[in-house]
Amino acid sequence: MSGFMGHEPDGKPGQPKTVKEWVFTLDHKVIGVWYLIGAIASFVVAGLAASAMRLELGSVGPDITDNGDIYNLWLTMHGAVMILGFQIPALLGFVANWAVPIMVGGKDMAFPRVNAMSVWLLWSGIILALMNLVIPDSYNGMWTGYPPYSLTDAVGNTAMYSSIVIILGMSSVFGAVNLACTVAFMRCKGMGWFQMPLTVWCVFTANVIQLIFVPVLAASVLLLSLDKYLGFGFYNPEVGGDVLLYQNLFWFYSHPAVYVILLPFMGIMFEIFAVSARNDVFNYKATVWSVIAFIPVSSDVWVHHAYVAGLPDWLRLLQTFTTLLISLPFGLLMLSLTGTLFRGTIRYTGPMYWAVGAFLMLIIGALTGIPNALSAVDYGISDSYVIMSHFHYVMAVSGGMAIFAGVFYWFPKLTGRMCNTAMTKLTAVGFFIGMNIVMGPLYFAGIEGMPRRYMDYAMFENNATIVDAQHWSTIGLYITFVSALLMIVTWLQGAIAGEKATSANPWGAESLEFTATAIIPGQGNFPTPVICPEGWHPYNFIDNPKPEFEPHPGTSGHH
Repeated sequence: MSGFMGHEPDGKPGQPKTVKEWVFTLDHKVIGVWYLIGAIASFVVAGLAASAMRLELGSVGPDITDNGDIYNLWLTMHGAVMILGFQIPALLGFVANWAVPIMVGGKDMAFPRVNAMSVWLLWSGIILALMNLVIPDSYNGMWTGYPPYSLTDAVGNTAMYSSIVIILGMSSVFGAVNLACTVAFMRCKGMGWFQMPLTVWCVFTANVIQLIFVPVLAASVLLLSLDKYLGFGFYNPEVGGDVLLYQNLFWFYSHPAVYVILLPFMGIMFEIFAVSARNDVFNYKATVWSVIAFIPVSSDVWVHHAYVAGLPDWLRLLQTFTTLLISLPFGLLMLSLTGTLFRGTIRYTGPMYWAVGAFLMLIIGALTGIPNALSAVDYGISDSYVIMSHFHYVMAVSGGMAIFAGVFYWFPKLTGRMCNTAMTKLTAVGFFIGMNIVMGPLYFAGIEGMPRRYMDYAMFENNATIVDAQHWSTIGLYITFVSALLMIVTWLQGAIAGEKATSANPWGAESLEFTATAIIPGQGNFPTPVICPEGWHPYNFIDNPKPEFEPHPGTSGHH
């Protein structure tokens, strides 16, 4: 990736040249790349764990292993690494670090050293998580860490689980403070709050949610270790503790975490939809307020994860209402995405293929989420494949496709080169088809009673629906695996030998990272501080005034 970081305004190379410079960099763009590398590495590890589980479930009886602890280890690594190692770092790490400061016209993040500490805390957590594959007492209590199982010796090293979650939580909190200050205080002259791209609004809001709720998660897993190793009784029912206390604390963070992932990846979709359709974001201000509404509303929906946990009826009724209530701002965002395409001159670029796939996956997941919100319905499908498929559609698959869309979208600004368009589109179609074959049939298996997290289904070997669903889902894995592998190969080929970008703005966007920087932004991002003139807006594709720059000292006028 020669010329990765471009050049500074005075002509000095802006790219780190040595390992030391890469490791100790304070440039937000290089730090963003570190987040992206860690996220993609985590995606590969989590994807391999998922593949192992799916192959094991390909037929009745043991296929790869008959050891339940090994299967639980795959399940734990898949869930924890995919969420905490891939999606959140890709969105609140890569997008928040690489794109957001440039999109608001800043020269860097507000606190560069804190930013560097955040990414290395993330890498520390990733390395600890990978060590779980080789240590003798590996943790296999899944990413939720539910007691009383996590308080037993059978679960393995609960202290490692707690440490990983706390380290990644510290990384998130430091990053959230940094991002919030950057957006609030480092916007360029002329950019008001309602002139920020939707990606910025979505990432900003997600980080506010992180600041509010991450400490609750950190406290809950810390108490877990105190219970197991020091004999405290917070969750241990044998000494008067309550396992439901952990479940409530865990989901009090972990359901808002769904929107920590959902909002940024929808922000990427807004960016690509608007640019590809050459249309202003439909109802921009109402969309912004819908994004902000997730902060208070997301705080009061966690109990739908515990409808069957023995909670009082009045609480289940209240949380059914609040869970349905959050569909209002989400529905407005989906309406806005649809309206942005309406009567647009849509160009189906490579990134647009991935973004449309994410949009369609999100529709499927959202529609199946409405009945899940009803406690009466959830009683019959709780902990079944219905819940698992819904979760994967609404967050995992649609979120993953949106993240990949963002990588393809900003790829020319990262490398100065273009990815192969045909391969970009082919991998998007293959991934979309493959994941629908993986997840679609499992809805029907769940309706038939197939529980999630089981390594075998011998008890259902005479149920043709479940057996066929598992068979088709495994076929879908092969299609998805090949598509994901080709996607990574497409990135590598594009970065090394792809066609060189001939324009700093290959997609025709109006946001600052494309209109006010070189093909590859250099140190400081802009030659001099950028100014958004009156009437400028990131989604005005008709008569948008061009961004201006403050003159160099000793000169007059604008560049």
